Order: sequence, then structure tokens, then C-alpha cells
Amino acid sequence: MENTKECGCCKKTTERSDGEKKKLLNRLSRIEGQVRGIKGMVEKDAYCADILIQSAAVNAAINSFNKDLLARHINSCVVRDIKEGKDDVVDELVNLILNLMK
Repeated sequence: MENTKECGCCKKTTERSDGEKKKLLNRLSRIEGQVRGIKGMVEKDAYCADILIQSAAVNAAINSFNKDLLARHINSCVVRDIKEGKDDVVDELVNLILNLMK
């Protein structure tokens, strides 16, 4: 279960289980590896279309990561805040979705 707490540098944080954190970090590490691969392709003057295909794959991986994290956020943080009467979380969620759709 995710908990929100105050910290010195920002308004909210989310505590995650070790398993959840590991899963998210592993996905980000794979994405990071894909980006390094694209960088290597540029350094080796790879064909533009080949680089674009790999770039699209990174885009899809980021979108998948975002969808998973958004679902977790809604099912934990948003639900919790609504139950606690913090209805402003709905506006925050709408703005978040609008930013993700840019």
C-alpha cells in the first residue's frame, strides 16, 4: 500500500514496496539501455529509419511505463485521498492525464 508523507523538498512522496520499486527500476533500466543503444547507432552513423524504429520502441516503452504507474497511482493514492475527503486529488489527476497526453 502506498503512503503519502511530507518531505523537505516537495509536498508528497509515495512509499513503494521493495518488489514494486524493483519492478519499476528494472523497466527504467531497460529503457535506459534502449536509449544508450540509439546513442550508439547515431555515433555509428546508422540509417535514419533504423534509428527512428528504435526511437519509437523507446517511446512505446515509456508510454507503457506511464500507463502502469498511472494505474497504480489511481488505485492507491487517488482512491486513498478520495476516501480521506481530499477531493482536490481529482483535479490533480485530470491535470496529470492532460500532461501525459501532450
